[in-house]
Amino acid sequence: MPTYEYECRSCAQRFEARQRITASPRRRCPHCGKKVDRLISAGAGFLFKGSGFYTTDHRSKPYQEAAKKDKGQEASGRAPLAGSAPPKAGAGQKMEA
Repeated sequence: MPTYEYECRSCAQRFEARQRITASPRRRCPHCGKKVDRLISAGAGFLFKGSGFYTTDHRSKPYQEAAKKDKGQEASGRAPLAGSAPPKAGAGQKMEA
């Protein structure tokens, strides 16, 4: 259930309420009973930490084996790095007349 933040128009008291999305907003301050406004809040942020959630947790065995194989080839210098362009013909070579 989401948590909504409210502020009283009269006493400026702020409070939070856990409500269903379909529930109507609170109308009265629990401290003084006057009208409240629902505030727009940033919400809850989250961070992905660790060695990799997507790669290690949700990939199939064949994909993981292929990734290990590709990683081994990159380390040995046999496979080009991802995103690198192949060398152009004649690039870096002397042209003889």
